[in-house]
Amino acid sequence: MFVDEAKILVKAGGGGDGCVAFRREKFVPRGGPSGGDGGNGGSIYLEANPNDNTLLRYRYNREFKADRGRHGEGSNCTGHSGADMILQVPVGTLAFDEQTGETIADLATPGQRVLIAHGGRGGRGNQHFAKPWHQAPREHEEGHAGEERHLRLELKLLADVGLVGFPNAGKSTLISVISAARPKIANYPFTTLEPNLGVVNADGGTGKEGRELGRTFVVADLPGLIEGAHEGAGLGIRFLRHVERTRLLVHLIDTSDMSDADPIHSFEIISGELRAFSETLTEKPVIVVATKLDATTDRTRLDAVREFCGEQKLEFHAISAATGEGVRELVRSIADALDKIPKPAPDTLLELAHGSHEHAVAGPSDKGGAEADSIAEDTSPAPIKDL
Repeated sequence: MFVDEAKILVKAGGGGDGCVAFRREKFVPRGGPSGGDGGNGGSIYLEANPNDNTLLRYRYNREFKADRGRHGEGSNCTGHSGADMILQVPVGTLAFDEQTGETIADLATPGQRVLIAHGGRGGRGNQHFAKPWHQAPREHEEGHAGEERHLRLELKLLADVGLVGFPNAGKSTLISVISAARPKIANYPFTTLEPNLGVVNADGGTGKEGRELGRTFVVADLPGLIEGAHEGAGLGIRFLRHVERTRLLVHLIDTSDMSDADPIHSFEIISGELRAFSETLTEKPVIVVATKLDATTDRTRLDAVREFCGEQKLEFHAISAATGEGVRELVRSIADALDKIPKPAPDTLLELAHGSHEHAVAGPSDKGGAEADSIAEDTSPAPIKDL
C-alpha cells in the first residue's frame, strides 16, 4: 500500500525528579545532603531511511512516546536518562506542525536526522541547594515535561523528471520502455493509481569492464489528471506533490486516431490543473511529447501540436513507445535538458515545501478514493535499464 500522508503524535520523555537524601555513613559526621539529579527524558528524532518508500507504518500506529528519565537517588547518584527514539521515514518526507502549520523538517538526503521533540531536563537534587547558612536543604526540583507535538508527515518522492498528462496518454508505457519499472498498463482510464519511479540510463553505459555508466536520471510516472482535478475530479491532484521536487516536466499528449480530444485543449487543461495546485509547477521547464505515433494515420492534430509548441517555444517530440520510434531521441533530449538545470540546494527544497504545503489539495472522488488508499507499495526507483 502506498501511503504518502500521515498524522502522528510524538511526546518526548519527561525528566526525572531530583532526590532529597542525606549522607549517613560511619566515621563521616555531618555528611550533608547527597540527593542526586533526575535523568533527562529521551528525545524523538526523524531519520531519512533510503530503504523505506511509504509512510505505511504511521498509518495505524500514530502515538510515539520516548522513555522518561529515572529519578535521582542518594549518594549523589544521577538517575538514568531515557533512551532516545528514532522514527524512520522515507527520503523526501516533510514534517509539519499540525497546530501552527510550521515546516519543521525536510528530510531530502539519506541518513539525515532531525530533532522534533526535545526530552525534558531532569530536576536537581537537594545537594545543589546547600549553602553555608542552609546546610540541610530539603528542597529539590521536579523533572521538566518532555515536548509534545502533533505532526503531519507528507512524502514527496525525489525524481528528476515528472510525467504528466491525461489518463491513457502513454505515461506508464513510456516509463516501462525507458526503465526497468513495471507499472500496470491497460486500455482504460486511471490504470495508474500510485506514482511509479524508474531509473533511466540516457547514454547506454553499463559501468562494467571499464565502461562508463553515463548519464542517469529518475523519472516519476504520476496518475492521470482530468479537468476539474483540483476540485476532486478523478483521483484529484494529491499526487502532484511528488513532482514539486522535479527539475523537468514531460507533458504527454495522445494524438492517435483512438482519441478524439483536441490535443491543444488537453495541454491547456493540464497546465491549468498544475497552476491550480502550485504556481511553482508552471515555472518548471516542459517538454511536450505526442504519443502513440504507431496508431496515428491522420497527422493533422500532430502537426497542430507541433506548430503550437513552436509558437510557445516549447521543445516537442513525437514518439511511439510500442515501436520505440523517437524514444531514444527523447531520452537524450531529457538528459541534455537536465544538464542545463541545476539541482536545487536543500535550503531551496525547504523553502519550496514551506511555500506549497498550504495549498488546498483536493482528495479523490468517491469512485477512486478507496482504490487510491489501497495501492501498490513499491515506489522505489527500479533498476537501470539500457536503451
